[in-house]
Amino acid sequence: MAKIVEHGTWTLTPADEARHEPGPELLWNESYYFDFATPDGSLAGYVRLGLYPNWDRAWYWAALVGPGRPLVIIGDNHAPLPEPGSADVRTGTYTGTQRITEPFGPAHVTVDGTASILPDPTSAYGDAANAETTRLAFDLRWDTVSGVYPYKDLPRYEIPCTVSGTVTLGGETIAIDAHGERDHSWGERDWWKVSWLWTSGRLNDGTFVHGMQANIGFPIPWPCFTVPPGGEIGHHDGFSAETTFSSSDLPARSHLR
Repeated sequence: MAKIVEHGTWTLTPADEARHEPGPELLWNESYYFDFATPDGSLAGYVRLGLYPNWDRAWYWAALVGPGRPLVIIGDNHAPLPEPGSADVRTGTYTGTQRITEPFGPAHVTVDGTASILPDPTSAYGDAANAETTRLAFDLRWDTVSGVYPYKDLPRYEIPCTVSGTVTLGGETIAIDAHGERDHSWGERDWWKVSWLWTSGRLNDGTFVHGMQANIGFPIPWPCFTVPPGGEIGHHDGFSAETTFSSSDLPARSHLR
């Protein structure tokens, strides 16, 4: 099994790859997230399934981006909850499936459906009902690189990955050989209470870097890890981020260190 970074605050087990019993909070949320970016930066995308069992809905988003490309996105904040024990979502306009057959091992994710084409990506936060549409399909596999990083104080973990498979946009199918990550989180998540920054990437030398900071006005030991080329996953102290916001309250620029 993959190495698990130990913080000594809670124990991550293979059973945590599955869905969890919800707490009593209205905004108790369980999410699975998968992303990728090609080495040349020409294409990137993600899939996120967020379950709100006490709110009787799921959020399902799948997106594809790239320089000179419009945002192509399936964004559904009123998706049906998957069947118990499943992470599959099926509607009249898209289908999303997820298979993790080995704990902390490979994950196979598929999406196939009708997506909105948004030249202005900020319009994803509004009404895209009149947007032009196209077919968007992912058939991708995430393979673990080095190990697993649980957060110290939250039930959440992240896994750096290589990503392979295909993406279909309209009538074009693109082979994917990329890097990315997958994560899994559960507990009360009130996304409207505080702003926060999360980032993952890969440096020119091949090092994976992940970090997170909430904008609460004072520093605490934030989650951060790296995986050097051919090396082991490990925690790093001192991650911080400074973010400036535009007049529309959207992030305009961030400085990470």
